[in-house]
Amino acid sequence: MIVLGIESSCDETAASVVEDGHRVRSSIVASQYELHAEYGGVVPEIASRAHEQHIVPVIDAALDEAGVSRNDLDAIAVGHRPGLIGSLLVGLSAAKAMSWALGVPLIGVDHVHAHLWAGMLDRGLPAFPALGLVVSGGHTSIYSMRSPTELKRLGATIDDAVGEAYDKVAAILGLGHPGGSKIDELGRAEGADDRAFDFPVSRLAKESLDFSFSGLKTAVLYEVRGRPTPPAIKGKPPLPVPDVPELTPERTRDIAASFQRAVERAVVLKLERAIEQHGPFRTLVVGGGVSANTRLRSAFAQLADRNGMELVIPAMAYCIDNAAMIAGLGGVLLNNGRRDDLMLSAVPTTGC
Repeated sequence: MIVLGIESSCDETAASVVEDGHRVRSSIVASQYELHAEYGGVVPEIASRAHEQHIVPVIDAALDEAGVSRNDLDAIAVGHRPGLIGSLLVGLSAAKAMSWALGVPLIGVDHVHAHLWAGMLDRGLPAFPALGLVVSGGHTSIYSMRSPTELKRLGATIDDAVGEAYDKVAAILGLGHPGGSKIDELGRAEGADDRAFDFPVSRLAKESLDFSFSGLKTAVLYEVRGRPTPPAIKGKPPLPVPDVPELTPERTRDIAASFQRAVERAVVLKLERAIEQHGPFRTLVVGGGVSANTRLRSAFAQLADRNGMELVIPAMAYCIDNAAMIAGLGGVLLNNGRRDDLMLSAVPTTGC
């Protein structure tokens, strides 16, 4: 079974041909990093217009690389949720047109769920039940997985996603966009002290499996720029505002390392809670752009080893948004009897 996957949820235009859910025959990604760099983040209107320019050439390139024609396709899978509506509509419109013209099934795929399939590309299925974790720019969620398509969300971020926190901290440190890889590199640099700053780790309620990274982001902001001037109290002299040390390369490096340590502690804490509350699990499945982070990959491996679990984590090429994960999961859904009609909608939020 040969499935074409199409992905356009944010700022990558991607297409991929995947055979039998696992074998990646092609994966093409057109990034928009340079278009958005000067703005410090993704601009939705710019993103959707770039998708319009790239979508047909990217699909053609994916078919050429795979050595297949449109008539060889058994189905079209498309990421239709969650994401930027304008961006989603470009990929969804292309998928609908191809499905109708070729007379093949259309399968709508949840982008967040597809991140959990990314680690299963070019390999077989892991053992279930599994504990799933998606760490990306828009989502930080924990799932109990009975199978690749039977998911129950156990926890999610209540404010900033971990990837968003990385990008905002990178901006605070003057590292530019996207900042995740730059913080990763700085935090691993020779001499970096990850205990130089004791940044907070949000635990929320004792049993909670939800995440919160807004306090961590604010703590870094205060460390770099100082705290806001306290309001004046009538009849009393203004409170002194402490001087803020210069943001030297060494200080920047230590802040990056300390921030990474706080993120690691927060994520591992919630995974350990999930294992205690809902385990045992046979596998830890991780996906999303932040799963490319060197420190977190090491932490996930250690946690899995401590708990006798197999670790399934994507190859670096499949950590970022890509269409191979869409095509792969789409093939599984197709085998399970899933078919969508041409009324399939673009939806800004995840299904669960």
